[in-house]
Formats: sequence, structure tokens, C-alpha cells
Amino acid sequence: MKPVYGTVYLVGAGPGAPDLLTLRAAEILKRADVVFHDALVHPDTLLLAQNAEKIAVGKRCGKQSTAQRFINKRLVDAARKFNTVVRLKGGDPMLFGRAQEEIAALRAAGIEHEVVPGVTAALAASAGLGISLTQRGLSRNVVFVTARVGVSEADHDWAASAAAADTAIIYMGIGQAALIAAMLAARGVPPATPAVVVENASLPQERRFPLVLADLPHIAELGIAGPALIMLGKVFAAAKKVSIATASGALAALS
Repeated sequence: MKPVYGTVYLVGAGPGAPDLLTLRAAEILKRADVVFHDALVHPDTLLLAQNAEKIAVGKRCGKQSTAQRFINKRLVDAARKFNTVVRLKGGDPMLFGRAQEEIAALRAAGIEHEVVPGVTAALAASAGLGISLTQRGLSRNVVFVTARVGVSEADHDWAASAAAADTAIIYMGIGQAALIAAMLAARGVPPATPAVVVENASLPQERRFPLVLADLPHIAELGIAGPALIMLGKVFAAAKKVSIATASGALAALS
């Protein structure tokens, strides 16, 4: 007789604010038996899983992280013990969330699984700015990229995609901002290209810094500690005309 296993749900926790969680995600969390969650998931989001064991398996750049192969094994093992297993990921599971590796492990083990989408940080940042990522006559395409390359991974020419796009959103790029600026400049992106750095999108402590490409090597002066996006393109020229919350004196240091 074939053994009966539980279901693993790869759930998007959204950009940070708990009230941006989808209704389906909230419903699954309420009946979860165990939740394996990212480091940046809001505590109030975790409170929805009142009856679940909560296990942190988050990854933060430059800090100790849980190996992906270990997460994969924990998900498979949990499904053999519990009915409802949740892998709770920041943003959307299918965008820079390594979901495919977890899906592959679950498929190989014969475990039922489902992906529950979430709001990705770029959309929350765009909403907070009040600036559409696409605009008629100005931006007809958007690219989401990351400059980070994992251990044993081949290099990828992400800069070619970013340079060719009308609007480019760079995830996990704050620590590589100088390299990002240099690579985009080498691809012909003008130094005066409008840019915005958005930290802690959707949260009360969100900060937004209107810049240009040439400012990126100086991002360290902004004192950014939370998760942040680098957003580039002509659409962000409007960022200087809207109400922008910035750190006191930070932009003056860049001008």
C-alpha cells in the first residue's frame, strides 16, 4: 500500500507588511502543522500559524544561512510526518526564492505540493512611490534581475538584460552597488539615469532614496540595514517630484 504523505505549500509572505498576505496564504498558515520560514518574514505573519511548529531556515547575505539541500530534506521529512507543511518565503516564491530546487526535491520524493503566490517587493516599492513600472510612451518593459552569483554557479550577464530594459529592478544588490554601477555603465547606461533605492518596502520604516546611476557606489553612506531594491529607469525621474521619505542628510552627502 502506498504511504500517505502530507502536502507542502510554498507560500509567498509578500514584501513585509502582514496585511499584504493573500487570503489563501493566511488560510493555509492557520491550519499549518509546521512552518519553515525565511529570516525576513514579519512576526505578525507568523502569528497566523498559531498551532504550528515554526522553524527558521532563512538566508541573509553575509550571515550564517541554512543550506538549501538541508531545507529540501527537512521539507520532505516533514511531509512524511505532518498533513500541512508550509515553506514560507519572503515576496513571491517563484522570484529569486530558489523554489524550483525545493519543488524538484518534493517531486523526486513523491510529495504533493502547491505554490501560493505572494506580492514581490518590486510591486510594493512601486506602489509606495506612486510610480508605475510601466508607462505608456516611456516604459514598455520591466526586468527583474540579481547580480548575485551563488557558489559553484556560472557567471550570468545580468547587466545586458538590465541595460536593455526600459525599467530595471535589481534585487539583493546593495552590497554590490559599486560593481552594479560599473557594469551598467560599461553597457552604455548613462550615469544620469534616474534611480531609486527602496528599503523595507511596505513596512512603516520604509525609506526611499531618489538617486542617479552615478550615485550607486556611495550607497553605503545611506546606512541601509534592511532589505532593499535598486530601481532604475526614466520612470523614476518623477521620484524627485513626489513626497520621498529619506534619511536626514543622506542625499546631501551624495550630491
